[in-house]
Amino acid sequence: MDLIHYQPVVNSILFSFLGIIILLAAYFVIEKITPENTWKEVVEKNNVAVAIVLAAFIIGISMIISAAIHG
Repeated sequence: MDLIHYQPVVNSILFSFLGIIILLAAYFVIEKITPENTWKEVVEKNNVAVAIVLAAFIIGISMIISAAIHG
C-alpha cells in the first residue's frame, strides 16, 4: 500500500479536527466575555434570541475557518 494515496483523507480528517477545536475555542472565548451563561439561557430559559445570535456566531466562525483552511 502506498501511503501517498491516503494523504488527502488524512488531511481532511486533520483539518476537520483542527477546525472543530478552533470553533470550540472561539465559543469558549465568547462564553467568557458575555455576562450571562449563553448555554443556560438557550437550554433552561428557552431564549430564542440568544440561540439565534449563537447560531449566527457559529456559522460565521465556521465560514472563517473553512476559508482559512481552503486558502
